[in-house]
Amino acid sequence: MFNQAEVIKGCVSNDRICQEALYRNFFPAMSGMCRRYTSDQDQLVSIINDGFLKVFKNIEKFHNKGSLEGWIRKIVFRSLSDYFKKENKYLRLMIFEERDSRISSNALDELYFEDILALVDHLPNATQKVFRLYAIEGYTHQEVGDILNIRPGTSKWHLSEARKLLKSFMKKNNFSSNHAG
Repeated sequence: MFNQAEVIKGCVSNDRICQEALYRNFFPAMSGMCRRYTSDQDQLVSIINDGFLKVFKNIEKFHNKGSLEGWIRKIVFRSLSDYFKKENKYLRLMIFEERDSRISSNALDELYFEDILALVDHLPNATQKVFRLYAIEGYTHQEVGDILNIRPGTSKWHLSEARKLLKSFMKKNNFSSNHAG
């Protein structure tokens, strides 16, 4: 059984068994989140491993404020963003469908992950929560519904609304190559 307090204490002491327990416990959730951005298994494992390395280096900074999974998720998410920046690749967020021609694919290609996150911060609260859970953290509409106590159809509506609003924000802010770096 996973005893979070003991595992954290062991990780602070650099205990490999505790590090492995933490890794094995949270790998599936981190993998689900990262799969939204890469289907390449080698990239996925590299990103997650880099994230967990940072987790282990900084575990003593976790003070049981909020959830451990949320804290780990944030670190792995930053590793995901860093990976795409380091590889000098632009991230095309999966919420934009390729068949949507209202915004050019060049504009999407030119957006860095941080640009999209900055736009997400301007979404209405409920829509932002659904977007973050579904598009960023990798939950299904059913899981989002369970977490937020809404129906899966309502989750789908919020995601659709987020798409429309983000596209509108992009058009309004005239994203171009000067936003890409």
